[in-house]
Amino acid sequence: MLKEYIQGFIEEKKIPGAVIHVQRDEDILFQHSCGGYNARDGSYHSIKEDTIFDIASLTKVVATLPSILVLLMKEEIALEDPVQKFLPDFRYDSVTIQHLLHHNSGLPADLTPPVQRGVNRNILLEVYRSQLEYVTGEAVVYSDLGMILLGEIIQEVSGKALDRFAENEIFLPLKLQKTNFNPSKELLVNIASTEMVDKQYVQGEVHDEKALLLSGVSGSAGLFSDIGDLVQFAKVWLGITNQSVIPSEWMDLCHTLLFQNRGLGFEVWTGVDPLLSCGRRWSIGSFGHTGFTGTSIWMDPKEKLFVVLLTNAVHYGRHSYLRELRQGVHDLVYEMYISNKGAY
Repeated sequence: MLKEYIQGFIEEKKIPGAVIHVQRDEDILFQHSCGGYNARDGSYHSIKEDTIFDIASLTKVVATLPSILVLLMKEEIALEDPVQKFLPDFRYDSVTIQHLLHHNSGLPADLTPPVQRGVNRNILLEVYRSQLEYVTGEAVVYSDLGMILLGEIIQEVSGKALDRFAENEIFLPLKLQKTNFNPSKELLVNIASTEMVDKQYVQGEVHDEKALLLSGVSGSAGLFSDIGDLVQFAKVWLGITNQSVIPSEWMDLCHTLLFQNRGLGFEVWTGVDPLLSCGRRWSIGSFGHTGFTGTSIWMDPKEKLFVVLLTNAVHYGRHSYLRELRQGVHDLVYEMYISNKGAY
């Protein structure tokens, strides 16, 4: 059913292709790749299980959040520390690291006007000068700007740029072997292209315009990865794979210390609208994140179930069918493997 459901989206040209992995504890329930993409040079390539994707905002939880947790573990920062302590050019002394992680800082969702590819702007200066749009701590507005600030805090505190810090402290210890910013040219042939810009598909270069102007490295976007590495990431987060990089109590806090439907970095399904991309059937307390290009990870700690779904939906433009796809996939997973206990 899952294979046919995803294939239907491909046949209707709602997505060009996908890779999906479904697992419960140690048991791989479903893994499948399908479809393909047009490369920068116009050639067609099939999507396979080793295809690398621009994972967009999954950067926030795969690179930025774990890096912050490492600094918290080392007591080099604290959740209640004001952003201004590390970034004095930031305008507001009431906004803390926790506010940025909860997306309730008061910062807007994005810069105004939106950043356009090929137009040079000083992203960091604009972020520092951004005005708060609501009272800090009183609402949730998912904000790229807060995560960009967290990336800068990591660099300021550690003395290493986010890409180097994450590689040394997160990716290598967790055995995420194909996860990196600014992938090398040698990998280009295996990277799914994203959107067409100026009659040529973007391939191997970050899709996100702000991250592009930040030299491809941002706390908000810029990371590339494949299904194998993101499966490993999910297994670590659910405790299926043991690790010693981040204490489990800190990882648990990320999906239990809530403000509305936000944990630290992650979305968390609380059973209350708005409906999240995991649909309604997943256990209360399930947590995950999505990426604009068409990527997502959802984890259910009660069932030790997770789904990694990677697509390059923006290949067909920005008006995508991702909400329909994601909710349908996650509903089907729960129906097939939890509600009916493998009856399919």
